[in-house]
Amino acid sequence: MLRAELIRPLHELLRDQSARFGDKTAFRDADRAVGYAELEARTRRLAGHLAQARLRPGDRMAMLLGNRVEMVESYFAVVRAGGVGVPVNPQVSVAELEHILTDSGATAIVTDRAWLARLPALHHRMTVLVVGDGPTPPGCLSYERFATTEPAVQAPDDQGLDDIAWMLYTSGTTGRPKGVLTTQRSCLWSVAASYVPALGLTDADRVLWPLPLFHSLAHIACVLAVTSVGATARITDGLSAADVLDVWREEESTVVAGVPTLYHYLARAAGAPGFTAPPVRVGLVGGAVATAALRRSFEDAFGAPLVDAYGSTETAGSIAINWPTGARPEGSCGLPVPGLAVRLVDHASGQDVADGAEGEVWVRGPNVMVGYHNQPAATAEALAGGWYHTGDLARRDRAGHLTVTGRIKELIIRAGENIHPGEVEEVVRRAPGVADVAVAGKPHDVFGEVPVAYVVPGPNGFDPAQVLSLCRERLSYFKVPEELYEIQQVPRTASGKVTRRRLLDGPARLRAVGNVYHEALLQLDWVPLPSASGGPPVPGRWSVPGDAPDGLAAGLRAAGVEVSTDAGPDVVVLVADDRAPAAGQVAWLRAALAEDRPEAATVLVLTSGAVATGAGEVVGNLDQAALWGALRSAQAAGGHRIVVVDLDDYDDAAAVAKLPLVLHSGEGQAAVRPDTVLVPRLHRLLVDNAAGRDDGGEPAGGAIVTGAHTERGTAVAHHLVAARGVRRLLLIVPPRTADLTAELRTRLVEAGAAVDVVECDLSDRPQLRRSVARGGGPVGLVLHAWDPQDGAPVEQAVAEVRALGELVARPGPGAFVVFSAAGGVLGPRSPGSRPPSPPTSTPTHSGSASAAWRRPPWPGRRGSTGRTTRRPRSTYAGASACSTPPWP
Repeated sequence: MLRAELIRPLHELLRDQSARFGDKTAFRDADRAVGYAELEARTRRLAGHLAQARLRPGDRMAMLLGNRVEMVESYFAVVRAGGVGVPVNPQVSVAELEHILTDSGATAIVTDRAWLARLPALHHRMTVLVVGDGPTPPGCLSYERFATTEPAVQAPDDQGLDDIAWMLYTSGTTGRPKGVLTTQRSCLWSVAASYVPALGLTDADRVLWPLPLFHSLAHIACVLAVTSVGATARITDGLSAADVLDVWREEESTVVAGVPTLYHYLARAAGAPGFTAPPVRVGLVGGAVATAALRRSFEDAFGAPLVDAYGSTETAGSIAINWPTGARPEGSCGLPVPGLAVRLVDHASGQDVADGAEGEVWVRGPNVMVGYHNQPAATAEALAGGWYHTGDLARRDRAGHLTVTGRIKELIIRAGENIHPGEVEEVVRRAPGVADVAVAGKPHDVFGEVPVAYVVPGPNGFDPAQVLSLCRERLSYFKVPEELYEIQQVPRTASGKVTRRRLLDGPARLRAVGNVYHEALLQLDWVPLPSASGGPPVPGRWSVPGDAPDGLAAGLRAAGVEVSTDAGPDVVVLVADDRAPAAGQVAWLRAALAEDRPEAATVLVLTSGAVATGAGEVVGNLDQAALWGALRSAQAAGGHRIVVVDLDDYDDAAAVAKLPLVLHSGEGQAAVRPDTVLVPRLHRLLVDNAAGRDDGGEPAGGAIVTGAHTERGTAVAHHLVAARGVRRLLLIVPPRTADLTAELRTRLVEAGAAVDVVECDLSDRPQLRRSVARGGGPVGLVLHAWDPQDGAPVEQAVAEVRALGELVARPGPGAFVVFSAAGGVLGPRSPGSRPPSPPTSTPTHSGSASAAWRRPPWPGRRGSTGRTTRRPRSTYAGASACSTPPWP
């Protein structure tokens, strides 16, 4: 079974294959191909030039390239030079790249021109080889010149089979990536023991490889396995099932590789009318374990076995593999690779578990890593007792077949019950209209954690009720998702593994809840004051300012209140000046609250036109609306007992006479209207998928978003495009900040939106009108993402809102939403308690648009248990339902 002849130093392998296959194509990408003789010659020259450039034995060379022939050559060249190859994901951020370069201690890097401008400053201390035609940039060396000219120094070709050859970084699904150290022997052993014999790989095969070459699976099963047998590989990026099928047919591929997501899309494509499946001998799925349903659907559509390999970067390839022939139990990833010792261990007790029981997979064998680079503690933990502790959970049947059930760190423990995300995902994926799904655990005050599902809809959408009904039918009650969100795509590593930690913080639209309790999506309604509201009798003496409107004191006396100017009143009435600007209002309030008065006194602040209590109202006084925000903050901060009440008219004696009723109720906030007293309440919002859309598709009209240069504005703009389907977006940012939105604009355009960015002072009305005119077409939503953390004074915010309000007042926009700080849940307060604050999103124009906003990824706070906690999210649905992010 073991193809031992394949385990030999790479320079020997390349020389033999060069002599045997000559000009036969070894690897081909979209632009060029390299034959076996040329592959040996080019990697030999590269190795010599690298040695000449003082790449010493053991020095690390980073390989920052996409799926191209030069990446394959770099794998071989660095080893032939005696160095250590460090493949890097070309999609990494600059910060991630800097971590890898610093952590690995790389002294050289192979990259392309696209990455040069983004390389961290530390690359100036490195030897930089640039791939591609054209003049070589200053301070860099030409990769192509190295590959095509004979060096003055010959390739060392002296690295031993057990020397460190490559350092591959883990995917970082649970933390920062770690450098995994492997040798030629450990990697070639996987080739000889699993991939070549299991796939039946020979020199007659044509391999289609759409997986990223920086990943361990590609390194072993493509670069090394193809070379070792003399096959031909077609490298592609595999951006879609259609792209892969086109190359598949063109190359007449006999072996196809992919992650489960790709095979799902291929199986779906095969269901199209008139589809003819291209011939194939075998398919290889890696990166994540395929489900039984996926394997059946692919094999039925393409008539070839789908070989499922389970492994890890730390094991340089497979731990278990499903052979094309023989028994393949449903859901199993196959038998352990011959020559490997595999145990299933209770991770709590350290004892081996019985057949059928779940345990952590422990592995020992020639393919196990040497350790983690510069992390002795992590290495000792992972290799404790001479076994590699994978962190994966699995079951084993009597015949030895393994079925992977999940990860220890991904296990959702709900009130002591274990829930594997993959088990829930398999059920949700069966529902009509579900293109993709991921499940993660969400912290819960009562149960510890609950499962939450994130669904990528198909072209025709999906029915949330149907998804939950299917879950209730096929899963135990505690496994049914607590919440169901709609997302644009599942965050995955390049190898196809779900990065579950990113799900909770990404943009998502709530579509359903699994039971009656839900804390995250609420709308603010103004409801009549309950007649049974309790509380102590209203205090008898009220202090009213001497310059208060005449009707105020008269109305209070008519209600039986003792109005006095004596010191030590029970209730102090403050009346906001409806003509003062916002900054003056707030300054006045602060001064008034700072006055010396009895601690037990209640401060009653009266405003007029500061809040809208329904769709038929508008905020008549934006300056006093800002004052309400300050009052809510003061209420939340404690101090005096503060009650704020909004009136239509200070001189309306009938309305004033209702003020004692407000104080008697114990409410912290109220609005007195001609016929009733209204108080704010948060209610669960029923999400209507069609609301605010003119055709059931994307929201009617385009959208204007201000503050896109801030973290809040960025999250909102991304959500409009990703979750709400907006396809025309105008981003308005302050002068000299447009550069801060370049990355955001690129992402939005890639997602299919037409995006304009303009710099504008929002308080400059003529400039604002000209900026909005650039957007063209109707506007369905104006969203002002004002963030006081920018240091903007209140009066500036009000000026901006006024200017934007003029746009909203004209025909066109369906909704105008102002984002500011979030508050807590509203409700009656007990005497002496501190009333919570409601949300401060303020509608200035009512419309039909409806949106359900998820919290963007603001930093959480650490509780006493060390778990990240988040404040309750609130929404205002006067025009749109929006959850505002909590302050850090």
